[in-house]
Amino acid sequence: MDPASSPNPASASFAPAGFPSDTDEDGVSPGYIVPEIIVTEPAWRRHIPHADRLIRRVARAAGSTADCVVLSCDRDVRRLNARHRGKDKPTNVLTFEPVGMPGAEGGEIVLALGVVLREAKAARKRPAHHLAHLLVHGVLHLHGHDHHHAGDARRMEAEEARIMRSLGMPNPWKRS
Repeated sequence: MDPASSPNPASASFAPAGFPSDTDEDGVSPGYIVPEIIVTEPAWRRHIPHADRLIRRVARAAGSTADCVVLSCDRDVRRLNARHRGKDKPTNVLTFEPVGMPGAEGGEIVLALGVVLREAKAARKRPAHHLAHLLVHGVLHLHGHDHHHAGDARRMEAEEARIMRSLGMPNPWKRS
């Protein structure tokens, strides 16, 4: 299936995320939107074991309302990036607001394994920490944050660092 050919680019035929009736093994509270996690690139499991637990934990800490997180490959993310942003190259993370409902809760976050691994290696970071940071970044985009202007970028980076600290992970903006 070409993920870019559907109204919701990443998860066209997948069921929406659910609302648990009680806390799950990660302690997610009732009424909290748990994102559906779709792994289209199996190598994610080898490089970041238990990524699903990490994603739920990060989503909760960041106050995510995303319906779906897709762990994909560079090729598919490149296709989505070209179609939706006019950039014919893979990127680390893409976010998609609910179609026809700007500002509404929900949305999708799509991550490219190859880019995530290359960036983590270049920055001497653990891939799991980099995944966590990019997920926080995507959640903040869905909440309306942006980084096109210096002041906005500083605010967004500070919020990313705060959330990462709350998870017991290093500040992604400090060099190791």
